Amino acid sequence: MRVNGERFLKDLHDLRQFGASGVGKGVVRPAYSKADVAAREWLAARMSDAGLEPRFDAVGNLFGLAPGRSLLMGSHSDSQPEGGWLDGALGVVMALEIARAAQEAGGPAVSVANFQDEEGRFGVTTGSAIWSGQLPLARADTLTDSAGVSFAEARAAMAHLAGDPIDPARFTGFVECHIEQGPWLHEAGQVIGVVTDIVGIRDMTITMEGEQNHAGTTPMHRRRDAFQALSAFNTALNDRLRNIVTPQSVWTIGHVSLHPGAHSIVPGRVEFSMQWRDGDTTRLKRMEDVIRDTLAEIAAAHGMNLSFSDMLGLEPVVMHPAFRAALGQSAEIRVPGRWREMQSGALHDATNVAALMPAAMMFVPSIGGISHAFGEDTYEADLLTGLHVMADALPALAAAR
Repeated sequence: MRVNGERFLKDLHDLRQFGASGVGKGVVRPAYSKADVAAREWLAARMSDAGLEPRFDAVGNLFGLAPGRSLLMGSHSDSQPEGGWLDGALGVVMALEIARAAQEAGGPAVSVANFQDEEGRFGVTTGSAIWSGQLPLARADTLTDSAGVSFAEARAAMAHLAGDPIDPARFTGFVECHIEQGPWLHEAGQVIGVVTDIVGIRDMTITMEGEQNHAGTTPMHRRRDAFQALSAFNTALNDRLRNIVTPQSVWTIGHVSLHPGAHSIVPGRVEFSMQWRDGDTTRLKRMEDVIRDTLAEIAAAHGMNLSFSDMLGLEPVVMHPAFRAALGQSAEIRVPGRWREMQSGALHDATNVAALMPAAMMFVPSIGGISHAFGEDTYEADLLTGLHVMADALPALAAAR
């Protein structure tokens, strides 16, 4: 089987034009946006040209199906509000090239997956979570984005493409290639990462409500200032988590909304996201306990009423040993000494698909460790190395169980 590197890179650059930001190679292609839908329709046409049967399901997950049972490869093509050109897109286009080359060579059979809303406009890896049964569609439809648009409303943009569910039983396993989205491969001068496991995540929205008042006439000791409460919580949390976390544990307040958001008004309410990740389920629960206890203490001290959204999350997932071995053996032959086994601190669709079938992941470097930004990039030589390592591993991946 011979993959075509020039064809692979052309498809990657052509896909980048959908939602091109005008800043470097960046893209703006959030789930269900016009650019996202157009990109998926373009990819469906490329799948058809490659001899695959393109099929959309009810939420916009796109599959390029090979005849009969097959190995499934892929990722996602939606982006963050300000995203890079390779995040997810690399895995879809690499899968397409390998499936196409496999068709030309007479096998093994490879199908392609392009999952919807991996970037979490509405949740956490939403499309693959629904397909894998981790998230009921009825519940997903009630999720809203930061602007208040519901998942049900957004997915109506793809109603003209929606089809029947794709049966997971037709696939023997799933493999996803992705940029690392971190600095470790780049800094070490390595070109392939074989993922051992993917961390778990917890994500919720918290509201603290105090009292809105005049910024010039309300004495400091009388204030129930929502931002002061948030600031105190953030400071206390960093200290209180110190004794239970590891260097791989992370936590983030990523979105803050103050009300009413005016220069001369003491903010009476703050709504903010709270996310934390770790590879150990027990530690995730201990972190949750610290977060909730600290919030209760800070709310009481600052006169805040406290409320929580439902918590979304995914459990840590170990990648399939036989698939990992196939990728590692291929990497050692192609780039001896320039690859490593590593944990994924980022979430990926493989987390959900692993509930249905054997699953594995492979990384290529991100220059400077940059991702979820317009500056995200990977050397084309490294993209091609990833393509060849994956293609070389295909016979063993197709045979593994």
